[in-house]
Amino acid sequence: MDINDGAAANSSFTSKILSNMAKFSNSEKKVAEWIVRNPERICDMSMIEIANQSGVSDATVLRFCRKSGFKGFFDLKISSIREDSDSSKLVYQGVTPEDSTEKIAKKVFQSNIKALEDTISVMDFKAFDKAVRFIQKSNHILMIGVGTSGPIIKDMYNKFLRLGVSCKAESDSYLQLMEVSLMEKDDLVIAVSQSGSSVDPVDTLREAKQIGANTVVITGSRYSPLTKYADVVLQSISSETRPETISSRIAQNSIVDALYVAVAMRNLDKSVENEKKIWKTILCKTV
Repeated sequence: MDINDGAAANSSFTSKILSNMAKFSNSEKKVAEWIVRNPERICDMSMIEIANQSGVSDATVLRFCRKSGFKGFFDLKISSIREDSDSSKLVYQGVTPEDSTEKIAKKVFQSNIKALEDTISVMDFKAFDKAVRFIQKSNHILMIGVGTSGPIIKDMYNKFLRLGVSCKAESDSYLQLMEVSLMEKDDLVIAVSQSGSSVDPVDTLREAKQIGANTVVITGSRYSPLTKYADVVLQSISSETRPETISSRIAQNSIVDALYVAVAMRNLDKSVENEKKIWKTILCKTV
């Protein structure tokens, strides 16, 4: 089968890949050939799954994406789906306008469950333990995230504040840099970014490393620009193709919850004492 036989259904997308064939290494050509022949399958697969189908490493898939002119694997998926006749995938993958509301609800729940199962299956528990130790020993923690990562860092702040941890959650790009510029060596920056390619968190983490701060990244892309400045990477997994993913946020919130509980258990007496103080203070706010 000629490689061009698979290009007809998605000509603009596959033409971009074919035009860069001369740049690819032999292993990258394997990725190109598989994608050109299977463009309709990309939106349902992770980078690791495509690597396995192509017989290469996931790092090779990422290099292929960048040599093809895409910012990364996520950009590749979005570019492929833009030319797909099924525009509903941009809203939520696997759901159609013909589905009943019951079916839609079940599909969303199932996708969230799968994201949790996939995330725990790839969890690096040595990295997780290292993140817990960073949190325990840090004098101050800065939590950063932009866009839909903002609510995750605010929830993280709420949890770690209860433990008596000196911390701050910041979603403003200018304030992130101002905050990190005043940090000291062995302070901690935790960045949340699904794509790992948002400019502001990358700039902030780069600055954090220059001053000697420790860094933890929670992301859906292990080989993104953000992870270059990470001491610890905690990866979430989601097969969604929409720009602002839904189920990945469930997985990332669960990573935050796990960090909170692990740190609390390492200093249980203080954690319990703080919870009692908090509830005594806010009791007047309840009806």
